[in-house]
Amino acid sequence: MKVLVTGGAGYIGSVVTSQLVKAGDSVVVLDNLYQGHRAAVHPEAHFIEGDLADKGLLDRLMAQHQPEAIMHFASHTLVGESVEKPFLYLGDNVQNGLNLLQAAVDHGVQRFILSSTANLFDDPESMPISEKERIVPGSPYGESKFILERLLYWMDRIYGLRYAALRYFNACGAASPDLGEDHDPETHLIPLVLQVALGQREKIVIFGDDYGTSDGTCIRDYIHVLDLAQAHILALRALAQGSRTYNLGNGRGFSVKEVVETARQVTGHPIPAEIGPRRPGDPDILIAGSESIKRDLGWRPQYPDLVEIIDSAWQWHQKHPLGYSDK
Repeated sequence: MKVLVTGGAGYIGSVVTSQLVKAGDSVVVLDNLYQGHRAAVHPEAHFIEGDLADKGLLDRLMAQHQPEAIMHFASHTLVGESVEKPFLYLGDNVQNGLNLLQAAVDHGVQRFILSSTANLFDDPESMPISEKERIVPGSPYGESKFILERLLYWMDRIYGLRYAALRYFNACGAASPDLGEDHDPETHLIPLVLQVALGQREKIVIFGDDYGTSDGTCIRDYIHVLDLAQAHILALRALAQGSRTYNLGNGRGFSVKEVVETARQVTGHPIPAEIGPRRPGDPDILIAGSESIKRDLGWRPQYPDLVEIIDSAWQWHQKHPLGYSDK
C-alpha cells in the first residue's frame, strides 16, 4: 500500500514509518522538521520537507505520489503549551488537518489514520477508560484532536473516507538503539528520568505525593511505541471493513515512583528525586481500556513490562545522549 505519513520525522511517526517499510508498504513522509528529525526517517521512505499549511504542496504531493492511505501525526502536541497558546492549537492543528482532509478527498484517498489522544478524557467516570467514556478534553490540544475526530466522522459519512481514530496514552520506549525519543523541550517522564542517569539533570522532580494511590504518586498507562505502531498498521488494514475508534494502552498503570525506581534498576544510577507541588489538573489515575481493538483486530501489547520499556529507552539514550545527529 502507498501510505503518506505526516509528521513521519517525529517520535511515533518515525517508528510507524519504519514498521510500514518493514511490512512492505511504500511510504512518503511529509514533515516540516519543527519537532521532527530528518535522521529519524527510514532511508527507504521518500521524504518531503514541507508544511500542511501549504495547500499547493499538498495538491502536488497527492497528484505525484497518489497515496492510498494517510497516517496523520503532524501536530502541535504539548498540553501545557496549548493552554498558554490556545489559538496556535485550535488554529494550526485544526486548519492543517482540514487542509489534509481536503487534499485527501480531492485525490480520492480512501483510508485515514488519526493520531488522537487520551487527553480527550480529563474527567473519566470509569477506569480503565473505554471508548464509551464521555469526552471532556483536558486542554486546547485535546479539543483540537476531538474536532479532527468529528471532521473525520463527516468525511466518512459524506465522502466515504474510512478512518481510525487512535487515542493513546503515554507513548514510551525506543524501537531500537537508533530509533527513539528526542523532544525539545522534553516533557515526558521516562526520558526526563534517564537524563538524570546520563548526568544531564541533577534530579527528577515528582509533582505531588499525596494522590489517592498506593504510594501517593500519579499512576499512568505507559505503552511501548512498537506496540502503538502495530496497532496503527492493524487498524489501517481493517479499514476496508469500516471506520473505527480505539483507545490504546498497556491496560495497567505504573506510578511515578515505580517509574523512577525501575529506571534506577535498569541504569544502575541512584537518580535523585525530589517531591514538588502538584500540577493543576493531574488526575490520580489514568489507564486505557483497550478491549475493543483486542477483540476486533487481535492486537496485544508485546512489550508491556516496565523494565523492558525503560531498558529500550535507556539503550537509545546511551547511544544518542544528545539526540539525533541533526539536532
